[in-house]
Amino acid sequence: METVLTLFAIFGAAIWLTILLLPWRPWSTGEVLDALSTVPQEDLSDITVLIPARNEEEMIKTTLPALLEQGRGLHIILVDDQSTDGTFEVARQVGGKNLLIILGEVPPEGWSGKLWALEQGRSKVETPLTLLLDADIEAEPGIIIELRRAMKEKNVQLISLMAVLRMKTSWEKLLMPAFIYFFKLLYPFRLSNSSRSKTAAAAGGCILVETEVLNAIGGFDSLRGELIDDCALARRVKSSGYRTWMGLSHSVRSLRPYNTLGMIWNMVERTAFTQLGYSIFTLLFCTIVMLASFSIPAIGLLLPPVSVKLLSTFCLAGMILSYLPTLRFYGISSWWALTMPLVGTLYLTMTWTSAIKYWLGETAEWKGRKYS
Repeated sequence: METVLTLFAIFGAAIWLTILLLPWRPWSTGEVLDALSTVPQEDLSDITVLIPARNEEEMIKTTLPALLEQGRGLHIILVDDQSTDGTFEVARQVGGKNLLIILGEVPPEGWSGKLWALEQGRSKVETPLTLLLDADIEAEPGIIIELRRAMKEKNVQLISLMAVLRMKTSWEKLLMPAFIYFFKLLYPFRLSNSSRSKTAAAAGGCILVETEVLNAIGGFDSLRGELIDDCALARRVKSSGYRTWMGLSHSVRSLRPYNTLGMIWNMVERTAFTQLGYSIFTLLFCTIVMLASFSIPAIGLLLPPVSVKLLSTFCLAGMILSYLPTLRFYGISSWWALTMPLVGTLYLTMTWTSAIKYWLGETAEWKGRKYS
């Protein structure tokens, strides 16, 4: 038993040493784009905001008015995706004169609801730039101007920002910063932003893309079966010879609450096994890595062998040091870094739940729709 624990501890220490020393620094928060403090009312008539909305009457009460503060002439297309609440009426009341509301049709076979809604809206876009925005995203004044400026300055055809997730409740503070931390480990932004790397990432809540590029890749029809559609879009754009950029931001915020563990659990398990390509071998490798990196170091501190204690201490120091930049970026107390062994174990369990549901034939579900 001591030998097994020592081997796990050595493996865990090697993982954290590698993560900390990787030249592309996946744990860093260096890629940032925020709105300016004072922003003139610039002309934004070259941009159309495309919003898919299904039962989002509460969210769009904030989302749409925030867009009206961005600048002059901004076009907005909201696709009401078969809502059963007051989404249509609320949008009409608060959306302004440049808002076009499309009553979405039932998704055809093989389409996800969101992608089908986006495809219906795309056919109405007539501007050079299209901003894909989730219905629960609040954009601070000036951020769309900054997105357009950065797209031109960086010479990219797709630019995306990771929205600030809500981090008010204890469960949100425990798990939501880690959600972004793990995303950055899987999709290091520095690699994603490099034209020399095949890694491609985007966050579906906020993506500005050249409309011509979107059309050139076949629109959303080329992604119709994707559950993780944002990264799939970035891969499609990048593999077609275009450039992408992704960063963090304080100026794009998600309004969606995840007040309970169950809500976060459902959100993660919906696509966790999809992220692993539905591969049992990848799942088993991921399990070994997560146990060695997060779970066993916490246990190792309590066990007699001095070598295991020292290696476990190194692992814990590595996970804390790599997590602190994320916590500081979002203004969360550094003390939450001490919970990383628990956080890693919970995310691993969520991933296994996702896999088990897949094997049992239980399909992913979102807002009353099931997806194969």
